[in-house]
Amino acid sequence: MEIFLDALWDAVKDSLIVLPILYLTYLLVSYFSHNDNEKYSKILHRTNKAGPVIGAFLGSVPQCGFSSVMSNLFSKKMITIGTLFAVFIATSDEALPLMISKPEFIPKLLLLMAFKIVYAIIVGYAIDGIITLVKRKKQPLNEYHDKHCQHAHTEIVDDNGQPITDESHEHQEKHHHGHSSCCATNIFLDALKHTAIIIAYVFVATLAINLIRGYCGGLEPLAKLFTNNVYVQILLSCLIGLIPNCASSVFLVEMYMEGVILFPALLAGLSAGAGIGLIVLFTCNYKKTGTNVFITIILYFIAVILGIITNFIPIW
Repeated sequence: MEIFLDALWDAVKDSLIVLPILYLTYLLVSYFSHNDNEKYSKILHRTNKAGPVIGAFLGSVPQCGFSSVMSNLFSKKMITIGTLFAVFIATSDEALPLMISKPEFIPKLLLLMAFKIVYAIIVGYAIDGIITLVKRKKQPLNEYHDKHCQHAHTEIVDDNGQPITDESHEHQEKHHHGHSSCCATNIFLDALKHTAIIIAYVFVATLAINLIRGYCGGLEPLAKLFTNNVYVQILLSCLIGLIPNCASSVFLVEMYMEGVILFPALLAGLSAGAGIGLIVLFTCNYKKTGTNVFITIILYFIAVILGIITNFIPIW
């Protein structure tokens, strides 16, 4: 019982320590992204050639809001699949605020973000390039270009076959983006809501790690599961990353900061994770389940490859 109480108290203290930093971070994010997702979305489909670059930087913003919005846009054929992958790979969900809360990990956080943005841009353009080559063999290039670079005012229809105007499109984006509550009118409450959710995840993850440490005399059980083999860590971390929930990114970051997994495994797992972006993709693009499954599988293998590549770069 004493071990449990000690683990519980340590989890409470650790959670309270990161709480103010988390709140300030989410307040800042809410301020800049509040009611602006539609503007970013319009920029993306108007500047299609720069889609992977813009998508990579938007995806690097904390939370999984942009991955959700881009999944919705992809289902309407308003962004390319390369841009969607760029957003997914760049998304780190809650990694940024958690690592900022511990200053000693800020250098690694900057390195993580830099790697993910570069990887996201490269993968985004590579996938779009491959799709372009495939399309050239099946249809004229200008037909492919017109299909993916239409202005928002062209005939984009909803499920009922009705044209989607800017106003109705923005309404649908807000409807599908309920997870991050960007349509809320109070950024302070919005930030408080996100902070409360993530603090709960941090508390549970920290408590679990503390209990394992207390009852097992250390983190050997987790270490044995992930082993000292970085490649096994990468494979398992990517599976965890695919879980469509903020808890997966919290768990990966906590394990990294506790020394259970290495940096390449953390990067790979966070590259596979897109928050609830995959859920939104399967929901909005429900008529193309096969495409959604294919995207998920490819995302996993790309994340694994990125982790392996990172392992050969000595800078980490």
